[in-house]
Amino acid sequence: MWLAAAAPSLARRLLFLGPPPPPLLLLLLSRSSRRRRRLHSLGLAAMPEKRPFERLPADVSPINYSLCLKPDLLDFTFEGKLEAAAQVRQATNQIVMNCADIDIITASYAPEGDEEIHATGFNYQNEDEKVTLSFPSTLQTGTGTLKIDFVGELNDKMKGFYRSKYTTPSGEVRYAAVTQFEATDARRAFPCWDEPAIKATFDISLVVPKDRVALSNMNVIDRKPYPDDENLVEVKFARTPVMSTYLVAFVVGEYDFVETRSKDGVCVRVYTPVGKAEQGKFALEVAAKTLPFYKDYFNVPYPLPKIDLIAIADFAAGAMENWGLVTYRETALLIDPKNSCSSSRQWVALVVGHELAHQWFGNLVTMVFNIFKLAQSWLTAASSSWVYVILLPYITGYLLPVITLNHTVCQVSVGHPSEVDEIFDAISYSKGASVIRMLHDYIGDKDFKKGMNMYLTKFQEKNAATEDLWESLENASGKPIAAVMNTWTKQMGFPLIYVEAEQVEDDRLLKLSQKKFCASGSYVGEDCPQWMVPITISTSEDPNQAKLKILMDKPEMNVVLKNVKPDQWVKLNLGTVGFYRTQYSSAMLESLLPGIRDLSLPPVDRLGLQNDLFSLARAGIISTVEVLKVMEAFVNEPNYTVWSDLSCNLGILSTLLSHTDFYEEIQEFVKDVFSPIGERLGWDPKPGEGHLDALLRGLVLGKLGKAGHKATLEEARRRFKDHVEGKQILSADLRSPVYLTVLKHGDGTTLDIMLKLHKQADMQEEKNRIERVLGATPLPDLIQKVLTFALSEEVRPQDTVSVIGGVAGGSKHGRKAAWKFIKDNWEELYNRYQGGFLISRLIKLSVEGFAVDKMAGEVKAFFESHPAPSAERTIQQCCENILLNAAWLKRDAESIHQYLLQRKASPPTV
Repeated sequence: MWLAAAAPSLARRLLFLGPPPPPLLLLLLSRSSRRRRRLHSLGLAAMPEKRPFERLPADVSPINYSLCLKPDLLDFTFEGKLEAAAQVRQATNQIVMNCADIDIITASYAPEGDEEIHATGFNYQNEDEKVTLSFPSTLQTGTGTLKIDFVGELNDKMKGFYRSKYTTPSGEVRYAAVTQFEATDARRAFPCWDEPAIKATFDISLVVPKDRVALSNMNVIDRKPYPDDENLVEVKFARTPVMSTYLVAFVVGEYDFVETRSKDGVCVRVYTPVGKAEQGKFALEVAAKTLPFYKDYFNVPYPLPKIDLIAIADFAAGAMENWGLVTYRETALLIDPKNSCSSSRQWVALVVGHELAHQWFGNLVTMVFNIFKLAQSWLTAASSSWVYVILLPYITGYLLPVITLNHTVCQVSVGHPSEVDEIFDAISYSKGASVIRMLHDYIGDKDFKKGMNMYLTKFQEKNAATEDLWESLENASGKPIAAVMNTWTKQMGFPLIYVEAEQVEDDRLLKLSQKKFCASGSYVGEDCPQWMVPITISTSEDPNQAKLKILMDKPEMNVVLKNVKPDQWVKLNLGTVGFYRTQYSSAMLESLLPGIRDLSLPPVDRLGLQNDLFSLARAGIISTVEVLKVMEAFVNEPNYTVWSDLSCNLGILSTLLSHTDFYEEIQEFVKDVFSPIGERLGWDPKPGEGHLDALLRGLVLGKLGKAGHKATLEEARRRFKDHVEGKQILSADLRSPVYLTVLKHGDGTTLDIMLKLHKQADMQEEKNRIERVLGATPLPDLIQKVLTFALSEEVRPQDTVSVIGGVAGGSKHGRKAAWKFIKDNWEELYNRYQGGFLISRLIKLSVEGFAVDKMAGEVKAFFESHPAPSAERTIQQCCENILLNAAWLKRDAESIHQYLLQRKASPPTV
């Protein structure tokens, strides 16, 4: 599952999202109580412990589910019949299954070759989402058939078996019946053993209106009239491979499709809303090329006869990797050849590739602790990069958002199903992806592929443990993979590597030391964690090649680089592959700055250097003024992804300084930094430009426009007027920056025009584009109007979060207004998202920008009186970040102000 379902623009990256994204799936429910995150001594008490949660008993397990469902698309209910071939492993007089929001009508168990035994009682444990079926006699060991008739609701919570609203080309509102079972919601569609390690095969049948499309994981093997109603048909699907319940999927609705076959003969279809088949062709091309790529990379064929990709109108995540039937938000799958922007194309390519990687990692092999999510996250980013030349956005999209957060990669105990969605945060997605990426670089591509093939071949259709992956990679490479990886997956955080250099004749002596990086400053614990860190070192002699590779397995090391001249720079972490921060001595940092100005440092290294410095400043290890000085060295920077990260960090700093009375001064700095690249790019594309140039133009113009750059504002207003009047329609790549600029410096009339454009938009991409910038409006009464709009019927439920988050990120007043709006409308918002990850995302976007100590207490107090169990970790993280922001502001505000005044009085020459 891809959680990063908000803006496709990487400058607005999540999280994870994720979702993220990042694809984060269910961690096995543990018997142990939930581990509490350590709160960095910030004075925040941990949330109260919930009672320990227990997994299902192991005395009965499924072999095969034969499931028939009959959804009613008018009454929003469904009827179900389940016949499960089961194995009784230990004699018992009860069967415990997962079950939520389902009413069981009858249940029985028939031992093989014996008489049927009817259940005499159904005991629902609603909090644990279980049901206990009681039988009048003991079920003996052996196989048998469990039969259950049941009914349920097609809910409107975007989880389980739910309804999704859409409008037909003629304007009629109708509903599809769709599924979202990850992480623990298959139990809302049928009683089952809803844990990823409890696998079985599935024979699925759907009874549906004869004019509707019916899809499931496998291909259709029979379609016949339903005997009780001539308007219905029964559609039977082929038996699935052995798989987990969370990967089961079915869709009933009205769709068009485009179709092709991959070079390996797999039938690939993309299902779109009726009348929009053309918008599925881009994703179809991506999918058809990606499947053979993964097959060749892993040397394991895709095991199903078909793969369907379908756009769902109401969908909480970005996408979901159901085996053979991948579901997507419309904006993560559909591309209008004429009206989709470059960032949307890149987003669709990434998400499609990401979900298809899951068909191997997660679907074919399920990890007990789901480290497969980490592997596929990196592999997807990497493979998408090789195919689509977008590796650099991986750095900003995955590595950098997470490297300020903190928990173990994968081995997090989950105390209750309500917590599972929240575990799939930026840490789980991105730290995992980043660590696997570092591991790939350490092992080398050849041995990495060999190890992955060994792992997938050995454990296909089975469950595997983290150690199984390490063992396969270790056998393939001959390197101590388990020892290295245990230091990353079994302890929190990541290291800060401090390096200083000394010239010794013709050689350079590097003195390295490692300690834990803490967002709140230097680590002060008694026993500092240590990591085994693969480190690459490059020099200006050959910036793109590692002069030396080492494994730092101790707190301090001395390294000698042979034949390095005194005037040559030395840099750690070539390619920003290593998951660690680097702090250079003053002399080493000074020697690297010319490499930024003359671009001799590779792009990803320029990015990594700036990002490390920014995080060191945020943590109080260096002064923020030092980072601002380095940012000014990017005057000649041509690379989109470097600018994207620099823009993001300046955005964070701008949000922090919105709490001061010199906010306008930092906007002047923004204009000074972005003006040269803005002038070079201009407003219109030039011959030979690629999609990254289009992304960069949109980023830069949006940044300048928001900051109030006069020429940009005037041109944006002119182009917006022409667009609205139909004289000259804005290109898709310019719409976001123009909309943002005119709203930021507009009035009520501007907002009304934007809302009219939203109402008229046929593409969901255009609606989302507008929704994300509405919060830029500056006036209090207009901000309130936007917030009210967020909960209106005009905004799809999953997109309300983006609108409110945009208000919170738009201005200091917007942040206060959004927080008040959430408090005032908490019951409706919480009920809408029913504890899913969108509630965590809403909280994060709305409060993370505060920088006053008392706000941490206010946020904590509100959620103590308005519990949100699925968001506890997010609430704690937000409270930590508010306190960290407050400390950062107190520490550096005055020096930043003085530096900005000094620049104003004596502008730097570049």
